[in-house]
Amino acid sequence: MRIGLIADTHMPGSLAELWPQAYAAFHGVDMILHAGDLHTLEVVDELGKLAPTYVARGNGDMDIEDERLRDHWLFEVSGVSIGMIHHFPSPVRKSSEHIFRYVEKHFGDVVPQVLIYGHTHLEGLHLVDNMLCVNPGSPTLPRNQSLRLGTIGFLDIEASRVTASVHQLTDHGIEVHETVLPTWI
Repeated sequence: MRIGLIADTHMPGSLAELWPQAYAAFHGVDMILHAGDLHTLEVVDELGKLAPTYVARGNGDMDIEDERLRDHWLFEVSGVSIGMIHHFPSPVRKSSEHIFRYVEKHFGDVVPQVLIYGHTHLEGLHLVDNMLCVNPGSPTLPRNQSLRLGTIGFLDIEASRVTASVHQLTDHGIEVHETVLPTWI
């Protein structure tokens, strides 16, 4: 199972159409998770042509009503629980206690094994106790800076292994930026 990860596209404000490299990278994935701040459904419609696409409503998506958008999602995929939300405390800046209080507030008693989030435009893979936190960054406004090629991510699930990776979009496709491989039994 391969899942494409994307967040903070900010379209059409940042760019009229998503970079073709992102679409090419997501060709053949089983599903796409967008961690919010679409600003329009057009990008979801286009990504949806590649694979089922789900979106965590971001602060820029408040007026968008669509069955593919929710404030947060919880999926069970190949035996792995995956949560998705737009705004999430930074694992770099907040304690694990703070992070798990936030998870409980939004997901109840369920602590996902993987949590996908956006909002900061800062790509990163972090283990918080046994929860893998993934921010794919922004493909259009990386690190909240000017319009340029940014980052996307992937989750690869095989048996009880989850590999998460962040990839830099380049003029010629994508390059691996960061990878982490935790294992669950």
